[in-house]
Amino acid sequence: MPEIAAINQKANQAGIGPATAPASPVVMLKDVHKSFGSLKVLDGVSFEVGRGEVTVIIGRSGSGKSTALRCIDRFERINSGEILVCGHRVDDPGLDLRALRQDVGIVFQSYNLFPHLTIEQNIILAPCAVKRVPKPAAKELARRVLAQVGLEDKLHAYPEQLSGGQQQRAAIARSLAMQPKVMLFDEVTSALDPELTGEVLKVIERLAADGMTMVMVTHEMGFARGIADQIVFMHRGRVHEAGPPEMLASPRTPELSQFVGAGL
Repeated sequence: MPEIAAINQKANQAGIGPATAPASPVVMLKDVHKSFGSLKVLDGVSFEVGRGEVTVIIGRSGSGKSTALRCIDRFERINSGEILVCGHRVDDPGLDLRALRQDVGIVFQSYNLFPHLTIEQNIILAPCAVKRVPKPAAKELARRVLAQVGLEDKLHAYPEQLSGGQQQRAAIARSLAMQPKVMLFDEVTSALDPELTGEVLKVIERLAADGMTMVMVTHEMGFARGIADQIVFMHRGRVHEAGPPEMLASPRTPELSQFVGAGL
């Protein structure tokens, strides 16, 4: 139940849960550096995400937000530093990428749905191919995750028959079908109008209420304040400030103050 998950999460954060020792972070970046040629994009980025927590990365375009997110799922290789995700050492050259991708789901700004496949076919593709889920079970899984995002009636529709908001929700359902331990969202609403943006954000809110560990990059500042356990403000490739959402109301640096003033 979402309410129980929320209570347990708050209890653990307060140190009154069943285990007294602090849990290991699900996601950890430590002194991560990444350059594209001579352009340094990440300059010693470090932050952690606990189980069931939502971390929102904010900052101006070009601050390194999306690159940091892509490094978590090894879409980009880092030059130095350390990344641990669900027990996987992502910076290890010998990383089992298949195992990592089973634990981490990522949703991009572009929906990346296969246009020639129905929504059901898009969703069952990875569970069948990667996890060897039998087709009947995969179809039942597709129905379940589509119900989760409010699209159970679009099972046999093609992507072009869906609105942008519906396509993005279908992309989220496709990631959920892999039953990930962590979900990453990279500017998933930036191509949508306000009404469709609202559709997608409601789905993400429900995932947060159900205790899904999430890291998301967004320009939706009001949404970030309402959903985040932790805000990470990136500036020129570094974590400039990090803390609870309340930090947006009282920035410690002029850079965050200026960003908040422009964005809220």
